[in-house]
Amino acid sequence: MTAATYDDIDTRPLQAPPVDALLLVSFGGPEAPEHVLPFMQNVTRGRGIPQARLEEVSRHYLEVFGGVSPINAQARALKAALEAELAASGPDLPVYWGNRNWHPFLAEAVAQMRDDGRRHALAVVTSAFPSYSGCRQYREDWWRARAEVGPGAPLISKLRHYWPEEGFLGPMARNVAATSPSPDARLVFTAHSIPLSMADSSGPPEVSGAYVSALRTAAAGVVARLGGDREWDLVFQSRSGPPHVPWLEPDVGDHLVALHASGVREAVMVPIGFTSDHVEVLYDLDLQAQEQVADLDGFTAKRAATVGTDPQFVRMLRDLVVERLAGEELPSHGAPTTYDRCPVGCCPPAARPSR
Repeated sequence: MTAATYDDIDTRPLQAPPVDALLLVSFGGPEAPEHVLPFMQNVTRGRGIPQARLEEVSRHYLEVFGGVSPINAQARALKAALEAELAASGPDLPVYWGNRNWHPFLAEAVAQMRDDGRRHALAVVTSAFPSYSGCRQYREDWWRARAEVGPGAPLISKLRHYWPEEGFLGPMARNVAATSPSPDARLVFTAHSIPLSMADSSGPPEVSGAYVSALRTAAAGVVARLGGDREWDLVFQSRSGPPHVPWLEPDVGDHLVALHASGVREAVMVPIGFTSDHVEVLYDLDLQAQEQVADLDGFTAKRAATVGTDPQFVRMLRDLVVERLAGEELPSHGAPTTYDRCPVGCCPPAARPSR
């Protein structure tokens, strides 16, 4: 699906059907060793990822995690938490779940909603920040899924970005505090690295660099909730592109080494860019980054938890649903938008790298 085609179809009827479902949308992950290779092929299709990197990441899944990613179990837990919150406080909406890269695929979820007679679902995406891969691509995914399912496929409307909400920032701040950082500990906020071209074009056409800007604003919000004057940095992790294509830097492990060289003796890694402790958090931070600093004299690197199924986070997602049902169509990017959705041309895909 081209960007132009997506922009052409990203319109909604003026009289949309009433919302009658909630759709949890996630990345997906393998749940058995035999799933790893087809999963990795789904993830990297058309992206020009070097074969060596593909094999390396596959080994992470097989050797460290036994071929099972925790992300699907975490999505099930979030789905259950949302169902419990809706059952306790309303509204009365069934919760469905679909993934980009592994079962249950979005097309499977859309087909089930159609078969159940659902006509309009609100989508909760487990990616909190604006970028092509973290927002627009998910929209393209469910538009393709709707086209695959065909007549009767329900309309899907994405809830607005929730990274500035207290229900996201508050739990993150509590998770940092739970590591008992020393007064002079450096807070190292980390998020998924993306190509510079994607980072620069993230957000509406009139706003550049929304991905990094939102991450910095969120990090500052967490620091403010902790109180005091804490030094902090924004770094990146999990780069997966060809070496000649520039991606966001610095890398988290390299940055920790540099902090030690500058005299810092304690750092807390804060995975602000992620909503659950999945493979990229567990491997890149708890294993790989820790290995990089293991021999640094007198240096301690801690890691804060992600929001996961924190009750305040789950209540906030429910509140966004109630907000939408009440007709409060608030902007996703700080500028007026229609139907609380990203404007045409928002977060275009990065140019495919040459080999």
